Amino acid sequence: MLRKFTILVAILALTTMACGFNVNVPRRAEPGPEVTENIRIPYPDEEEVSLKLSFGAGEMTLSPGADGLVEGTATYNYEQVKPQVKTDGGTVQVRMGETHVNFLPSYNNLKNEWNFKLGSQPVDLSIESGAYKGEFEFGGLALTSLTIKDGAADVALSFSEPNPVEMSIFQYATGASNVKLTGLANANFSLLNFSSGAGDYTLDFSGELQRDASVTIETGLSNVIIIIVPEGVNAVVTVEGGLSNISAGPGWSQSGNVYKQSGEGPTLTFVIEMGMGNLTLTR
Repeated sequence: MLRKFTILVAILALTTMACGFNVNVPRRAEPGPEVTENIRIPYPDEEEVSLKLSFGAGEMTLSPGADGLVEGTATYNYEQVKPQVKTDGGTVQVRMGETHVNFLPSYNNLKNEWNFKLGSQPVDLSIESGAYKGEFEFGGLALTSLTIKDGAADVALSFSEPNPVEMSIFQYATGASNVKLTGLANANFSLLNFSSGAGDYTLDFSGELQRDASVTIETGLSNVIIIIVPEGVNAVVTVEGGLSNISAGPGWSQSGNVYKQSGEGPTLTFVIEMGMGNLTLTR
């Protein structure tokens, strides 16, 4: 009997304590009217300029053509994702509005679109995003470095014209995504570092290769990696890692885990580390 009474007292005590706590359960946010906001950001008065774009879910389009650093529009239907602009010296950040634990939008009706043009002066560009669709045309932009980090993304990125300045490093890190990079020789990078999870990836090195460049690729399980190197470009590809299905088209020679294509001019040097997956070398 004493034991039953003790258990009853404990239950009553826990119930009383629970009533003393306020538990905030996130409520589903409701969309508001659709808003299109003009974005105009001048160049900072600094010798070195960095632009960081922090984006969540939605669609982002970037292209050349701005008179200033950034010009374009942001369209959204949740006030919480209204873009914010912060400038600190030569560093400019455009980010999706502050979100918090009590903000749970319905992604079925979320409208969040950035359509920006970028200016032609030299800039370090970085893009951080979540699950989104991106269309990036960087042809002719003066990018001194480029960093992209995203989650489950669908991205088409192109350098249709040569970068007029040397890009020290191009880093792309993604999750399980569908990514196509074209005109990469025009990016004018010294080092391209590409890392990914499972997904479909195409890296097209067409364009004008102005100097020797190195490419490192680290990718996980069940990836499809297509490396397109135009005919006549010197290329050396070393494949490391797990059991991979490697297909090399005409013009490629093989010696162990090293594949080569002979050409004139600068050389592209690849080191590819894969889990189990598929790798295609073509031109």
